[in-house]
Amino acid sequence: MEALERSREYVIGLFRIVVGMLFACHGAATLFDVLGGPHGAGPRFAEWPGWWAAVVQLLGGTLVLCGLTTRAAAVLCSGSMAYAYFTEHQSEALFPIENGGEAAVMFCWSFLLVAAIGPGRWTLTPLLRLRRRSGRRLETTSPH
Repeated sequence: MEALERSREYVIGLFRIVVGMLFACHGAATLFDVLGGPHGAGPRFAEWPGWWAAVVQLLGGTLVLCGLTTRAAAVLCSGSMAYAYFTEHQSEALFPIENGGEAAVMFCWSFLLVAAIGPGRWTLTPLLRLRRRSGRRLETTSPH
């Protein structure tokens, strides 16, 4: 059990990366007709809710994948999947296995978990902080 506890942050990071990548792939498939294309007819530009959901999937999934503003992006992604489940699936049957909403439920709860426990390891946030710090130093040492 001690080994599992030591690897906790790494496992959380891997979970975040995989969930973010899968979600971003859904958005890319819908918006750009890649990776097998959208499930069903693709939405027109800015069409509610399909096009906007795909934008949330692509951008939110990418932010979570990279570990940038992870908690906020994960809350947005989780909420979008809760909305999708209750507006598109719940009216068909009570349980996700019956109404085809398993993916929406799994993404919803996965992103809620990421929002609650944080990004784990391997985020790009430290790189941005380092870049921001070095940029400020350059500004203060410039002759202007």
